[in-house]
Amino acid sequence: MDERLLRLEEKIAYLERHVAEQDRAMLELTDQVARLRQALLTMRERLPDSPAGGEGAPEDDRPPHY
Repeated sequence: MDERLLRLEEKIAYLERHVAEQDRAMLELTDQVARLRQALLTMRERLPDSPAGGEGAPEDDRPPHY
């Protein structure tokens, strides 16, 4: 009985540590997504022909020699 209880306690400790690691990773990813989202918005604002401005996207523009 003691061996069985010890194995269950070990499993619980492992799972608790695993959940804590996942929580940390999720918080890091959430922060990273927020930073990337802000960077994307900043880049979109800097583009003169952004779709938000109602004009074509820069990749639609051809160089003058075409």
